[in-house]
Amino acid sequence: MSGDLAFYGFAALTVLSAFYVVFSRNIVHAGFSLLFTLFGVAGLYAMLAADFLAATQVIVYIGGVLVLILFTVMMTRIPRRGAGGRGLDRFVPAGVFALLLFALLYKVITGTPWAEKAPVSADPTTARLGASFLTDFVFPFEFVSLILLAAMIGAAILIRDRRPAADDGAGGAAAPTGEEERS
Repeated sequence: MSGDLAFYGFAALTVLSAFYVVFSRNIVHAGFSLLFTLFGVAGLYAMLAADFLAATQVIVYIGGVLVLILFTVMMTRIPRRGAGGRGLDRFVPAGVFALLLFALLYKVITGTPWAEKAPVSADPTTARLGASFLTDFVFPFEFVSLILLAAMIGAAILIRDRRPAADDGAGGAAAPTGEEERS
């Protein structure tokens, strides 16, 4: 009974905070609500005895990706909207896509033969996953690390400050240094 209560609690936390992420008008509030969504998913993973996925969800997604998203959102200057662009025409393509996605998910969920009660193993999965990463899947594992490295280099290049070079010759006044200001 307590397992069912925990499941419904994590499911409600995940679904309600996900709705707030989608329907919030404030992007910072949506980002913080995403924290609760990802935490609820981690709780559901833990209930399924997927300890590696639960820990990865907390460490990588909540600890790394979400913090990066929140810093990016808070440091970005978002232009204010004018009176235009608030019609229903921007919601129609998104609504059609959402309905098609819902229909596809409904078809998959209703067409899948679900087991009554799947046996849950209490054995930790981290040892098997670690051995698989370093033996069978070493190339994809290293390839993903190179892609992440390229993304970090690209992000560093994009956020680099591009100030024009100071004009130190012909006619330009040089900025005073600290010693010149004191005299």
